Amino acid sequence: MSEIQPSQSALLRWRDVAIAICDEADAMAMAGFRRDVKISTKPDKSLVTEIDQAIEHMARARLRSEFPGCGIVGEEEGTEVVGAELCWYVDPIDGTHNYVRGVPVFATLLAVSFEDELQLGMVSAPGLHERWMAWRGGGAWRGSERISVSGVATIEDSQLVYGSRTVDTASGYMPGLDATLAEAWRERGFGDFWGYMLVAEGAAEAMMETGAHPWDWAAPLVIIEEAGGRFTTATGERTIEGASAVATNGAVHDELLHRLGRVQPRQARPSIGGNDDAQRQR
Repeated sequence: MSEIQPSQSALLRWRDVAIAICDEADAMAMAGFRRDVKISTKPDKSLVTEIDQAIEHMARARLRSEFPGCGIVGEEEGTEVVGAELCWYVDPIDGTHNYVRGVPVFATLLAVSFEDELQLGMVSAPGLHERWMAWRGGGAWRGSERISVSGVATIEDSQLVYGSRTVDTASGYMPGLDATLAEAWRERGFGDFWGYMLVAEGAAEAMMETGAHPWDWAAPLVIIEEAGGRFTTATGERTIEGASAVATNGAVHDELLHRLGRVQPRQARPSIGGNDDAQRQR
């Protein structure tokens, strides 16, 4: 962590600007939600809407005005002012595919880095009528309620959530994923920002994901850590620049990383009717 820490007044100013941007982004997102908006396919085959592009354009304009010379790392318009002391991360709509299909699990993600250390994160999900935020020393919040991770201490008692089981398994970064999920109390593929927020507020013990980007992970890292949890790659590095992310309540973190890294022997397919675990998890 950087030895140079921002002042409390700087943190609060960043928070207020993030709130103002998210207020506007929420209105823009909801104006286009479940309506006929222009959709394009990016080179990586993911979708982008005209609302994603409009929100990021608005956010960048506000940030340049409020913080001249700041760095910005965004999903749709790339990186500007590399190496700036103050850098903002912008994901205009995290969960664009949900947004396109009318699923209300989408959010605008904003985060602030100062001297290469993430200091503030905000996740605003207007379709869920929820907003989470955290800043260093200020704790983690859902609206006006302070939140914290759970105290569950074993994988067998944990609810584990993940992004895409197909992608995560195929990535090779979590060879023990399937076996770990099978050993958990409950597992669900909630995905995107929401999985991280469930961990931060104590509704799940871990969120696991591969193939996302720094703008997807910057805000969740701050919120998870300020809620009392841990955020690393599947191999234990504390970074948002890796190819994987594992966020937990802290208590199960080391054991989870160990299990995710285990290569499991191929097992026989379960017999028809062997659904006791599936029934238990409903």
